[in-house]
Amino acid sequence: MTQPDNPHRRDFLLGAGAAGFAIAVQPVIAQQVITTPDSGLVTGMSSTRASDGRTLPLFSARPDKPGKPPVVLVMSEIFGVHEHIRDVCRRFAHEGYLAVAPEMFFRQGDPAALGSVQEIIERVVSKVADAQVMADLDACVDWAREQGGDVKRLHATGFCWGGRVTWLYASHQPALRSGVAWYGRLDGVPSELTPLHPLDVVDSIHAPVLGLYGGQDQGIPNSDVDAMRAALKKSTSASARKSDIVLYPDAPHAFHADYRPSYRAGDAADGWKRCLAWMAANGQ
Repeated sequence: MTQPDNPHRRDFLLGAGAAGFAIAVQPVIAQQVITTPDSGLVTGMSSTRASDGRTLPLFSARPDKPGKPPVVLVMSEIFGVHEHIRDVCRRFAHEGYLAVAPEMFFRQGDPAALGSVQEIIERVVSKVADAQVMADLDACVDWAREQGGDVKRLHATGFCWGGRVTWLYASHQPALRSGVAWYGRLDGVPSELTPLHPLDVVDSIHAPVLGLYGGQDQGIPNSDVDAMRAALKKSTSASARKSDIVLYPDAPHAFHADYRPSYRAGDAADGWKRCLAWMAANGQ
């Protein structure tokens, strides 16, 4: 069951990427794309009010049955909430979750309508403040509670840009039960909008995080993964010490992205299995 689109969502969601995949990732490798049906689910666009009073668009998916499902926040790559992220939400919903994927870039523009990764970074992502992202995710938690989700069983996961955000949100949100960060950047040069990176917040992590990384990732060196592992082990945070990182030796960046050449079906399937098990073990 698919609920009607909320008329209050941002108009940009009707742009070129709204019905499918971001322009910057075209052409999509259609034969390997996973398409999860929405039968037995309630899915669709909605919105909530952000802390600055703006209308924050979001996609959600949940089981079409009574009850208070656990909640998982799904943070997108730099491409926004295009079809792959919506499909991930449907996958979680079939596992019993209320999955919520917010459009974190709605103030800056629509990354799905831009033609290159460089354009997206320069015109959109570089202008997004971590503090605003944390506040928007908190607004999504409030929305999930209002929709009947069990936010006492709150989890977060994200891919690439969203993987970094997952680590940061585990430091920000005390109510989080677990996080799963897919190939999110661990270190970087601090800036006004992004003052801290995951390696900087290890001692304040509130929930155990599972990191899933590729050994052939050209953007995240293995040395950063090793540094994060070491920092987690010696952290003053019990949740950090319970965290773990899996490194897939032959996997590149974005190995879970089934619409891209980087997809590695075996590693992606193993990562998904580990993701579900991690959330279940930490309070599903």
